[in-house]
Amino acid sequence: MVKIGITGGIGSGKSVVSKILETLGYPVFNSDSVAKEIVNTDPEIIHGLKELFGDQIYKGNELNRELLAQHIFSDDNYREKVNRLIHPRVRAAFEAFAINAASPVVFNEAAILLETGAYQQFSKTILITAPKELRLKRVMQRDNVSEEAVKARMEKQWSDEKKIPLADYTICNDEKEPLLAQVQHVLKEMNF
Repeated sequence: MVKIGITGGIGSGKSVVSKILETLGYPVFNSDSVAKEIVNTDPEIIHGLKELFGDQIYKGNELNRELLAQHIFSDDNYREKVNRLIHPRVRAAFEAFAINAASPVVFNEAAILLETGAYQQFSKTILITAPKELRLKRVMQRDNVSEEAVKARMEKQWSDEKKIPLADYTICNDEKEPLLAQVQHVLKEMNF
């Protein structure tokens, strides 16, 4: 089983590349989607988040994402604690996904593979990059948030310059170079 990580900063276009791979027939595990689901369904995670932030971190049965974002993007200690709570569960879900995939290769889309060192668990890592201003515009439109809010999130992530040396492949999603051709080139390089 070959496991390939797909990563990149907020607004870089990881999901677009993942959709291309799925369209080409490859199984892709989306770590962020799974994390969004388990924070509302896993009793241990719910308990852990309430212990960290109080009951108000949930509105009924739904995580108060806005409040969580305020905490984790303003306090590195909170962000690390939340990551330690959630990431092992997401990793276990990926392992189950990989075992059940009817494919010799699986992809895992995750935002902070390089920052956490998790990239070392993959055969190869693909980094999706995009110009900062374009990423900013994409996230502001997608999440309907202010420029300041997006910049605060971006500042908590590593720069592309820091990530590039750790990645095996880089795909530039600048809306100039066709993404499909870049994805196909990377797949050819990996002999898929």
